[in-house]
Amino acid sequence: MLKGKKIVFGITGSIAAYKSCLIIRALVKAGAEVQVVITPAGKEFITPITLSALTQKPVISEFFSQRDGTWHSHVALGLWADAMLIAPCTASTLGKMANGIADNMLITTYLSMKAPVFIAPAMDLDMYQHPTTQQNMERLKSFGNHIIEPQSGFLASGLEGKGRMEEPEQIVAYLDHFFEKKDLQGKHIMITAGPTHEKIDPVRFIGNYSSGKMGFALAEDCVRRGAQVTLIAGPVSAQLSPTASQLVNRINVESCQDMYDAATKIFPKCDAAILCAAVADFRPDHMANQKIKREGDALQLCLTPNPDIAAELGRMKREEQLLVGFALETNDEQANAQKKLQKKNLDFIVLNSLRNKGTCFQSDENQISIISASDQLDFDRKSKQNVAHDIIDYLATRLP
Repeated sequence: MLKGKKIVFGITGSIAAYKSCLIIRALVKAGAEVQVVITPAGKEFITPITLSALTQKPVISEFFSQRDGTWHSHVALGLWADAMLIAPCTASTLGKMANGIADNMLITTYLSMKAPVFIAPAMDLDMYQHPTTQQNMERLKSFGNHIIEPQSGFLASGLEGKGRMEEPEQIVAYLDHFFEKKDLQGKHIMITAGPTHEKIDPVRFIGNYSSGKMGFALAEDCVRRGAQVTLIAGPVSAQLSPTASQLVNRINVESCQDMYDAATKIFPKCDAAILCAAVADFRPDHMANQKIKREGDALQLCLTPNPDIAAELGRMKREEQLLVGFALETNDEQANAQKKLQKKNLDFIVLNSLRNKGTCFQSDENQISIISASDQLDFDRKSKQNVAHDIIDYLATRLP
């Protein structure tokens, strides 16, 4: 969503200034036009010629570029930009911004800025913790600025990582998320993802190869487009991006019964549900309390059906709600998907097949068809992120 965006990129006098090259490179790669404004102290850490080579634009630092009356208009920059990003932003610059001390080109540009402003602080922990710095950041937030900080705090005190600048890829992701189209604003989407594990004994279970990647990609896309997302995730190692993890309500479950209980509780509050999880159809009718020892030549397990999550949600569904299912098939794909669509009272179903090698379980790619009562759309093989975007595009057109 950064393609064609005009970004004023401010750099201040911090050791983290070397990371600004990585941010610029990512912004330019995403299609943004970047104009660097650097403070005099910032030039002590990184040279304007390096920045100019990346942006293909002269770097602005002083009010006057020549002694012939030529000057840089901070007002024009404020009108030109779609966004202003200051990374790194020192405690000194934070203080000047919060109190309107316009003693350099960067601060005057900030005070003239009509577009949203994003700030990535960078300083040592003592400076970050100082009440003055905290007060300045709160004041800047109250002005409508966006403060981008690392989300991780690893120590019990929660202070490790505080003060350091967020990583370049996360800063760019934050901006990309901000500009993503918000066609799902105000909608609540529930998504199930990953496998379920049905216990045989304390150390063994019945499960499948689902990685949860498809469901997590769907959650990421919904969040970027403004939806409130509840993600019910089976036991997976997949993780949401730091930005999405702050916005998604993630509920971790293990068994089909756990997922059924969570889904049936949450679905009545939702506008739509996407059932992407690979739920076990059967579970052992009895779980052994202790590890089953190897005795004799055979072990017999008696299996009993699990509750049918899709069928129950289809029964509960109100007229204004949408219910989306997934069908992973090995044969007679279209016929089996059509049957499931009708039987479960789904609005549409996403079909994929194990016959498409390198897709489905554990893969980073997928190849799908979207089938509804009225039409079928077939898609080429794509990354699961792009597949998720196609699915949510289709969902967005059908939501009331």
